[in-house]
Amino acid sequence: MSVHPTAIVSPTAVIPESCTIGPWSTVGPDVVLGEECKLISHVVLEGHLTAGARNRFSPFACVGVAPQDLKYRGEATGVTLGDDNTIRECVTISRGTTGGGGMTRVGSHCLLMAYVHIGHDSVIGDHCILANNATLAGHVTIEDCVTVGAFSPIHQFCRVGKHAYIGGGTVVTQDVLPYSLTSATREARAFGINKIGLERRGFTREQLRALHRAFRLLLSSKMNTAQAVEKVRAEGGESEDVKYLLEFVEGSKRGIIQ
Repeated sequence: MSVHPTAIVSPTAVIPESCTIGPWSTVGPDVVLGEECKLISHVVLEGHLTAGARNRFSPFACVGVAPQDLKYRGEATGVTLGDDNTIRECVTISRGTTGGGGMTRVGSHCLLMAYVHIGHDSVIGDHCILANNATLAGHVTIEDCVTVGAFSPIHQFCRVGKHAYIGGGTVVTQDVLPYSLTSATREARAFGINKIGLERRGFTREQLRALHRAFRLLLSSKMNTAQAVEKVRAEGGESEDVKYLLEFVEGSKRGIIQ
């Protein structure tokens, strides 16, 4: 493998020959990298970290570091990354805690822009984009194909449903509806479906119309959430997308942003 002379790499780390370890980087003893990973420079990888293939780590990224949790006492918890992720400058990803399942997880094909923080025991799906300074507290779940705008903090234990788009500067303290376009005015609210993003991902007109009808009842009617869910079902909310949307709403423990 290509290892710069200034890098410090533990002899017990598992690093394929196709990887590149740039100057002033540190790789701990329990790190396992996949093929063709690249550490550009000044990268810190530590803890029980397992990363898939072709992950790219930019300068000053710190992955697998101890959780920012006063209850943590050095337990052997970890982080897993999928394949083809881009980890930009100064990103921090904390390893899990025993109270949260012990593992922080990031899927594949994600872009984590500069200064993103992913707290302990969070779970990030595939094809997600977290813009600069997006901040996830512990135990946050981000499902597939989500975009989180810059400077958006997400409260612990919140869920963000798949294909959601969160505008920059939005303070998220409740669950974010899947497929939604959610942004902050004076407070966070959902404005409807993420139409442009869904079109780019190949959603058909029929799928978009069904979601639009469901969102109209959830967000714009005078019914409460339970009544709106029943109304959607009564109007034939049988598509897989609408079923998933209703299951997400009914499974929310913190309430949903509307």
